Amino acid sequence: MHSSLPTQATAPGRIAMTGDLRRPRQLTAADLRAWMEHTARADFACATSGTQQHTFAGPLLYDVLRDAEPRFAPTARKERARFLVCVRGADGHRALLSWAEIDPEFSAFPVLLAMTVDGVRMDRQGPQLVVPQDHCGTRYIQHVVAVHVDGGYAAAH
Repeated sequence: MHSSLPTQATAPGRIAMTGDLRRPRQLTAADLRAWMEHTARADFACATSGTQQHTFAGPLLYDVLRDAEPRFAPTARKERARFLVCVRGADGHRALLSWAEIDPEFSAFPVLLAMTVDGVRMDRQGPQLVVPQDHCGTRYIQHVVAVHVDGGYAAAH
């Protein structure tokens, strides 16, 4: 099953979960707060404002996506590793992650959908993607409105 990342407007504070999922849906801030909260302190470089240091809290992207039931066999490592996750912010900025980057069986870094940044709740604006292992802030997507899972892209030749 292959579908493109939706471009339609999503209501502020809502996230469209789409793609190769058995349970695609729209999530609210309340939905995200129902998952276990994890905390990550991150230092990263921002091209426009220099080095940033923040504390983020929210659910793991892995937990949120696992609950949406990606269309792969959970025990098949090679199959899981070929899936991609595209995260889009309200401003259109996108970041791409491989499933292996968010799956604790492959990676020890907690990728978050942060609902709190330095103690400030982000319920109205929407969560921020936090990739603590990145030294550059390019994949820190603010005001996330869509998460798309893709396991059906054409294989490289």
